[in-house]
Amino acid sequence: MKKPVIDAWIFARGGSKGLPGKNIKILDGKPLIAYSIEAGKKSRYINNIFVSTDSPDIAAAAEQYGAIVPFLRPAELAGDRSPERLAWRHAVNWSRTQTEYPKMDIFVSLLTTCPFKTGEEIDGAIELYLQGGCDTVIGLKEMPRQPSCNMFYLSDRQDVSLVIPPADWSQYVANRQAHQLAYGVTGFYVSDLDFIMNVNNYLEGRVKGYVLSEIHGLDIDNLHEFRYAEFLIDERKKGLIEF
Repeated sequence: MKKPVIDAWIFARGGSKGLPGKNIKILDGKPLIAYSIEAGKKSRYINNIFVSTDSPDIAAAAEQYGAIVPFLRPAELAGDRSPERLAWRHAVNWSRTQTEYPKMDIFVSLLTTCPFKTGEEIDGAIELYLQGGCDTVIGLKEMPRQPSCNMFYLSDRQDVSLVIPPADWSQYVANRQAHQLAYGVTGFYVSDLDFIMNVNNYLEGRVKGYVLSEIHGLDIDNLHEFRYAEFLIDERKKGLIEF
């Protein structure tokens, strides 16, 4: 049986709003995107690491750390409101029509904003996918808030309502530990190519989750989270923590 070609893709737009320039913002001497490239290189399964970006600066940084940038992503696929799934399809279409590299069989998306994920965790998610029974495996991290207990919507009139209200308020418990653990997406996706091309939302399929450790699952979307990543690296250098 032919060994599947598993390629990693990193999708990095140049127009980040939450933290301008975050994909190549320097974290401990390296651009943020370098961490995902290096983690992908440590995978036992990933064949090539490609980067889809609309930014020549991101492309140059990615190539410096050994990723392949086969094109600059079209502007219509790189806007603030452009669904990333369309960029995924663009990458899959490119892979299926190009002739320079082996044709991809399994798609892995490595999130630039999660710098501390490891090659072992990426491989764990790939192995979970290879076991079958799912269309997609997503990376997860445990959330400090529980949507059926202490996460709320706020209306324009400042009225508060639970994100997931109970069916019976007499059974409501305002204690996170009394509820099932909640998780947020982080790190990576592993997916079937036909599923990407034919389904508009990965949650429409059979989805399994691979849980990253608290620090490895750190996701950087703003300056506060970036500063926290810097703090963690400093603490590691001092020998106070390991990750």
